[in-house]
Amino acid sequence: VAQLFPNLKEKTDLCFEKNNPALISKKADFIFLCLPHCAAMDSAKAYLKYGKKVVDLSADFRLKDYKIYEKWYKEKHTAKDLLKRAVYGLPELYRDKIKKAVLVANPGCYPTSAILAIAPLLKSKWAKGVDLPIIIDSKSGVSGAGRGAEAAYLFTEANESVRAYKIGTHRHTPEIEQELSKAADKNIKVSFTPHLIPMNRGILSTIYIKKRIDVKALLLHYKGFYENEPFVRVLDSGALPDTKNVRGSNICEIGVVEDKRIGMIVIVSAIDNLIKGASGQAIQNMNIMMGFDEECGLNLLPVFP
Repeated sequence: VAQLFPNLKEKTDLCFEKNNPALISKKADFIFLCLPHCAAMDSAKAYLKYGKKVVDLSADFRLKDYKIYEKWYKEKHTAKDLLKRAVYGLPELYRDKIKKAVLVANPGCYPTSAILAIAPLLKSKWAKGVDLPIIIDSKSGVSGAGRGAEAAYLFTEANESVRAYKIGTHRHTPEIEQELSKAADKNIKVSFTPHLIPMNRGILSTIYIKKRIDVKALLLHYKGFYENEPFVRVLDSGALPDTKNVRGSNICEIGVVEDKRIGMIVIVSAIDNLIKGASGQAIQNMNIMMGFDEECGLNLLPVFP
């Protein structure tokens, strides 16, 4: 393990093993599946059969409608029977369900940043009359694409450049719409544009909602909504999130402002895509599922500057 992750040298002697559910289930108390999309389905079935609780970090169990999954991921879903059992792993919205779950679908990084930013508004009295689609503009560091060798993510390609990609076709779009529709209790459509920016980690999402709202009252609502959440920080009036302020942490920062001239609410969120957008949230879900302190192992101070 330390050969692939040099920061762990002299901290672990763990070695990689083959994914053999029968053998691993004898040794492991809990299972995290970090497999490519479509590869987690059979493994999830096997580990659940052996009585293990599972957090899956792929997209295989995030979408409740297998037809939508097959449309966006271009693969056949072979574990449809597990979709009803899987709980969407956003603790701030589904903590009680996660407590009882044996299979949790860890959210995607972009959806985490967008849903946490928008859900409080859609669960409020101001949801009525919101113009659709909601516009989501997200910018991510290159680690969001993983460690694979692709030309677009080489230093010479990504450095000193910002580019949009997969406009209207990114696979996180239906995931965002599914969860926002649940929050609003009605069908919500979004226009989602992701961007690649030349930094290692972090996501900044800027959300535009066309509706005139008393921004002071809305900000108070957001602060109340997340008042007891250990990993969400709602900033004071006029303050805006910065990816540097959450880097290396499981924290999501949210800022709420108003463009009064045109009657627009603008919500900005920042997360570390590798922590709150992936592994940190997975650990948070495990803690809840196992009855541990939710913050166990996650009280990481952001790395600053």
